[in-house]
Amino acid sequence: MSRDDTLAGVDSRIVDTGRLDTHFLESGGNDRATDGGRTIVCLHGNVSSSRFFEDVLAALPGRHRAIAPDLRGFGDSEPKPIDATNGLGDFVADVRALVAELGLENPVVLVGWSNGGGVAMRYAIDHPDDVAELVLVNPLSPYGFGGTKDIEGTPCFDDYAGSGGGIGNDGFVAGLANRDRSEEGRTAPRKVLRTYYVDPTHEFDDDREESYLTGMLDTATGDEHYPGSCEPSDNWPGIAPGETGVNNAISPKYCDLEAITEIDPDEKPPVLWIRGDSDQIVSNASLFDLGTLGRMGELPDWPGEDVFPPQPMVDQTRAVLETYADRGGEFEEVVFGNTGHTPHLEVPGDFMDRLEAVLHG
Repeated sequence: MSRDDTLAGVDSRIVDTGRLDTHFLESGGNDRATDGGRTIVCLHGNVSSSRFFEDVLAALPGRHRAIAPDLRGFGDSEPKPIDATNGLGDFVADVRALVAELGLENPVVLVGWSNGGGVAMRYAIDHPDDVAELVLVNPLSPYGFGGTKDIEGTPCFDDYAGSGGGIGNDGFVAGLANRDRSEEGRTAPRKVLRTYYVDPTHEFDDDREESYLTGMLDTATGDEHYPGSCEPSDNWPGIAPGETGVNNAISPKYCDLEAITEIDPDEKPPVLWIRGDSDQIVSNASLFDLGTLGRMGELPDWPGEDVFPPQPMVDQTRAVLETYADRGGEFEEVVFGNTGHTPHLEVPGDFMDRLEAVLHG
């Protein structure tokens, strides 16, 4: 059901797009952007929902039409299974259907955070004419999450062991499934929100924290959702990606967004890449990456730096965007200090200044 507790200026709706009963938040405009306004689509990350963009929608000037959907399996959208064998394709097709159903004016400004950044890149690859600008906020590496070892995205193993549904933390998944709102234990969702989604020095307003936590707890769990299925492997750490669920959709076995560099130069949207300098989730030493945990001694039998190093996620993104620019596109990298995985929540003023510059561009 739609929400009745949104921030002022933000509405909540559910529509049937023909693919998915999709819940989304919206602000500004009517059916079309007017008075110099833009059409903005904000895409949330893994284990989250549109609630993580609600503050952005509330802060945008009313002349802009903005929506933030709950992706399938998240928030209040229909929890249809995720086919990981097409990478992020299910999410892209769902968003595409929503844009069509709402009659949004193309091209849109796509704002993608974390996994949503990967969805935004895939959307631009599949539909470059319909994207005016890309704003990538601490985005997923173009080579997915886990199991690669250099800036070219070379897999550590041929079966992509060490990525996919098997790398989810059982305690964290159980906390989501049980809708645990406590802060007991380091894998409790609230503890993860406070410790890893933001720089540890940052504290949320109590009401907003409860909303973000709800956004996490509204994640569908299991083999078809989060974290997804897995297969046994002879390679460390003994698990390889399955074919369903979100963590498999972002495994490098199925998720390769390097094709963004191949968009025709006349169709390449400008890219603004925003990230926090203390991100612990998407970084060159992510605390959610098995290579990092192995190097720290947190996982047994780590095969070493030569075989399974931490994935250089930030360096991979920069290398792909530099190639993007070499091939006729343009990008700008903006790094916010003392900021973690959610710059739009941690430093909202600085974030909105950058976003407004894009919208005025």
